[in-house]
Amino acid sequence: MTAAPGPLPGRYPEVHAASLADPERFWLEAAGAIDWASPPRRAFDASLGAYGRWFPDAALNACHNAVDRHVANGRAEQTAILYDSPVTGTKRAIRYRELRDAVATLAGVLVTLGVAKGDRVIIYMPMVPEALIGMLACARLGAVHSVVFGGFAANELAIRIEDARPKVVLAASCGIEPSRVVPYKPLLDAAIAASAHKPDACLILQRPQAEATLVPGRDRDWAETTARAEGAGLKADCVAVAATDPLYVLYTSGTTGKPKGVVRDTGGYCVALAWSMPNLYGVAPGEVYFCASDVGWVVGHSYIVYAPLMHGCTTVLYEGKPVGTPDAGALWRVAAEYGVACLFTAPTALRAIKKEDPRAERVGSYDLSKFRTLFLAGERADPDSVAWAERALDRPVIDHWWQTETGWPIAGNPVGLGLLPVKHGSTAVPMPGYDLRVLDEAGKPLPADTMGTIALKLPLPPGCLPTLWGSDERFRQSYLTTFPGYYDTSDAGVVDADGYVTVLGRTDDIINVAGHRLSTGGMEAVLASHPDVAECAVIGIRDALKGEQPCGFVVMKSGVAREPAEVERELVALVRERIGPVAAFKLALTVGRLPKTRSGKILRGTMKRIADGEPWTLPPTIDDAAVLDEIGESLKGRGIGG
Repeated sequence: MTAAPGPLPGRYPEVHAASLADPERFWLEAAGAIDWASPPRRAFDASLGAYGRWFPDAALNACHNAVDRHVANGRAEQTAILYDSPVTGTKRAIRYRELRDAVATLAGVLVTLGVAKGDRVIIYMPMVPEALIGMLACARLGAVHSVVFGGFAANELAIRIEDARPKVVLAASCGIEPSRVVPYKPLLDAAIAASAHKPDACLILQRPQAEATLVPGRDRDWAETTARAEGAGLKADCVAVAATDPLYVLYTSGTTGKPKGVVRDTGGYCVALAWSMPNLYGVAPGEVYFCASDVGWVVGHSYIVYAPLMHGCTTVLYEGKPVGTPDAGALWRVAAEYGVACLFTAPTALRAIKKEDPRAERVGSYDLSKFRTLFLAGERADPDSVAWAERALDRPVIDHWWQTETGWPIAGNPVGLGLLPVKHGSTAVPMPGYDLRVLDEAGKPLPADTMGTIALKLPLPPGCLPTLWGSDERFRQSYLTTFPGYYDTSDAGVVDADGYVTVLGRTDDIINVAGHRLSTGGMEAVLASHPDVAECAVIGIRDALKGEQPCGFVVMKSGVAREPAEVERELVALVRERIGPVAAFKLALTVGRLPKTRSGKILRGTMKRIADGEPWTLPPTIDDAAVLDEIGESLKGRGIGG
């Protein structure tokens, strides 16, 4: 870990201090980056909602800020979206003027289908331009969109339809994986059949890889319907909404089994994202920004769609994978071809690239002269992978941390304010408005370098969730009651003497070994530092004597021909050396791959249930049971699990 040399350089210290000392003034000034139908006269009202609401007297339209104002202000012919689909061999550039017209036409179609301000629209689509156009068309009308990851299981989609009660569903006939086509329409039909709520209409984008059968009276062909509307000159204007009105609802998993509908308000979100693009990511209007995520996740909402477009950037929409479409140089190819200035991807993508191309030979095949920074988020970025990418790219590699609930980063390294010294393993410093504390179980602040629960002192800054869809009380119980006066992130970590935040994992990833509270994330960092390890996961397994014992699962890098047992012995010794005997780390298992959600998060909870011999079901965010079966067999081979 590199030590920070005394006081932090750049403008960050004064900017963050100002945001906490006078948040009203700070965020009203930041609001100047946004066009308002009715500008805010005050930034915050503490009497509204669960902890207060931002810009309570203002009105605006998110689509206007993302599209129309750029057409009016000289960016009409600039490319807004670069669509690159290696799975279909398709590339397309959409200018801001074209985007405005397409969005206005689709919004007009939605009006004819009965959609108005405040109505909900579910979007169930792959990474195609129409998904972004659909989101923006909803925003144009003041309708609330809820994007569900394309290919999500029918039962999970049905739960979201019942909760959101959409007037219309926008969907595609299929999604495309590197090795197969995934028909979406049968899943949508099954979900609607299972749901007590029935949408009035479905608009279906027919893809040639798998055309869908339309249900008469309910379903409409996207291309035919929009073509007729365009021919008739049918367009809808932007509708001003209150800054406190919801822009979208995005569902995240809940501990009770019922998904939580995270509400994103319009004004605070636009202001926070507009601040983040130049100040955190260091990107200027007109530059190319590439977020290699999916619009089904919060990262895709914020940094594929709304933030880059609001900032007047060109955003890359990539329908492919970091490896396999066609190789481990896929992201570097996109960055070189389009002159990407900033790339944002997940640590799991980086580890997959490192596994396939451990010597980073693919990087040298591409001209990355315009590429400045690589940002990582989604899971903890292990120091070894960060160091590998730094060496390969000769660029800053920045881990930053946020949640679906917050909508934009909690902590990061603010490139636009002056790059801070990088500490491997740390997500750097809190962003403006985040008053971050590390608390013990009684809610008392802990000293520097002491592990505890990371909590955010209320109020949360603009951009964060004000509540859960239709459930203020569930919002309070889930986030605000454990530590009164704070938002509980449910993440464990430490803050060092320089103010750098290190997130060690979810609080339920802190295991108790013979009375010692240990971070599985810390052990994972040790395992990942082994030269033969591509990626890893550590879980706590129930132990009659010690309460829990750690168990590490590792995936070897491509081309490693050593005996797994030999590497496993080295890993046990490495944890003992780096963390000490207190870790009681005695079990390392090599596996072919780790079970993950489609967003790249490792299914540690399911792995733990398998290891503890508890009943488990295939999570809706993963469609490959074989990898979990392999985990079970590996454990059984060591006499663990049932």
